[in-house]
Amino acid sequence: MNFFLDPEAKSAAFSQPRNDGSFPPDFEAYLNELGDSRPSVVLAFAPKAAGTFLRSAAIDVVGGQLVRTVHAQGGRDASFYLPTFLMYYAGNFPAKPLVTHVHMQALPANRHFITALKLRPVIMLRAIPDMLEPDPLSPDNWLNIRLPENYLSLAQEGKGDFLVDMMGPWYASYFATWLDYAAQAPERVLMLDYDRFRADPATALERLLDHSCLPRSRRECQDALDGVWQDRSIYRYNKGVSGRAGVRFTPAQIARLGRQVDFYPALAPIRDMLISPP
Repeated sequence: MNFFLDPEAKSAAFSQPRNDGSFPPDFEAYLNELGDSRPSVVLAFAPKAAGTFLRSAAIDVVGGQLVRTVHAQGGRDASFYLPTFLMYYAGNFPAKPLVTHVHMQALPANRHFITALKLRPVIMLRAIPDMLEPDPLSPDNWLNIRLPENYLSLAQEGKGDFLVDMMGPWYASYFATWLDYAAQAPERVLMLDYDRFRADPATALERLLDHSCLPRSRRECQDALDGVWQDRSIYRYNKGVSGRAGVRFTPAQIARLGRQVDFYPALAPIRDMLISPP
């Protein structure tokens, strides 16, 4: 398929931001204009937070296209890849609405990128113990951390120690960065709640699409969710069960996870939800 990039877009593709990820004023003004030209759906969910399910429903209901917007999907602590967005905004490629799903923290460079292109990310609040579940079938593709070769042979408590001590800090930082960004730019970040999503998926999808400037009716959202659910085995959706912490982790492990969260005062209002789901 042929697509056209204007000279300014071509120049932007080979330009670097500043060291902190911010853009020079003229460059940022150009990116602002691009961001106004087309809507997109950006799910910046942590792993195991219903991102695959919701992105599939969003693609169905808006007639969208799943786009890999990072350099390599194998790195689960993502940073956006500018040329992909330039193709979408300046080159109309793909022509369908862009839908992307990235495991991304709201670190400064990512915030600069999001702000420059006026992206409207969505995150999901879910209890961290319910998300601490690696994929042994893909040990190199988990939150920029490698699973030990003997992970599967570890006793349950040993697995829990690894998940809490090595992966827990990423989740604490993830939520801290997004809550801080949402406080600074409440109109830009939508925060969904996992248990409310489970109770009423159609409302969650409807809110997600409204926030993404691609509104659809509740009936359309429900139809899309019903259709995607029929294909759930294809996408290996997890069971979405809340409250597994008491079964999979010891009280001492949960306490360590709580201390990680406590390093970030901004997480205090949602601490109980993050550590001990209902």
